[in-house]
Amino acid sequence: MNTDWLGLADRIAVVTGAAGGMGRAIATAFIEAGAAVALLDRDRDGLRAIEAQLQAAGGRVAAIACDTGSEASIADAARASADKLGPADILVNNAGILRAGPLANLPLEQWNTLLAVNLTGYLLCAQAFRPQMLGRPAALVHIASVAASNPQPRSGGYSPSKAAVAMLSRQLALEWGPDGIRSNIVSPGLIRTPMSETFYQAPGVKERREAMLPARRIGTAQDIADAVIFLASPRSSYVTGGEILVDGGLDQVVMELTPRPGY
Repeated sequence: MNTDWLGLADRIAVVTGAAGGMGRAIATAFIEAGAAVALLDRDRDGLRAIEAQLQAAGGRVAAIACDTGSEASIADAARASADKLGPADILVNNAGILRAGPLANLPLEQWNTLLAVNLTGYLLCAQAFRPQMLGRPAALVHIASVAASNPQPRSGGYSPSKAAVAMLSRQLALEWGPDGIRSNIVSPGLIRTPMSETFYQAPGVKERREAMLPARRIGTAQDIADAVIFLASPRSSYVTGGEILVDGGLDQVVMELTPRPGY
């Protein structure tokens, strides 16, 4: 039996935002697939926790404090990752923030802070790890969102940032493909994570959200991790510039929610 069906054994993956809900699930999935993982996050306590968890499971990991909104911090993290684990084969751009607010009076500082992490940080991480990936098959996976193609109101620059991530990934696929580097996105829908947990604490929200989804359930961080490791693996070696929508069918419901008398 092929125990390395994904072909990720001994590969080296870098996961940003690794201390968060989706980041933890993604890092854990890589370890379970036999890869080594560099864990990047600015949450030092969270990093220590996930590092201890994965080491206890026998994983080869390196926790590296990194603010993906800072070019210098990313450069330091890329060097530390290579020193501790070796050159990266895979980069998962997962770190992200949400700063709620209507666009009419959104402060410029808030807009710039969000873009620095959600968009510019993705490019800077790709640039920083690119030299390590040259000369062999490598993969970039970027976490976007259904909000990239469906504007999410009163969420500041979140939707514009995720729409830009989708185009960034496609441009990276085009420019870096000849160098052996693939680039794809995973777009989550309604996923229950620590970031979104406050929504589900409100009475009735979980049930109402489930009722509108064709899948009739809220997604989990594991749902995202499964898509990520596929796109990172040689099993998707002919997939680049693409997207996996992991939303339980959310993107398909607009006509179902539109009143149509007689139907």
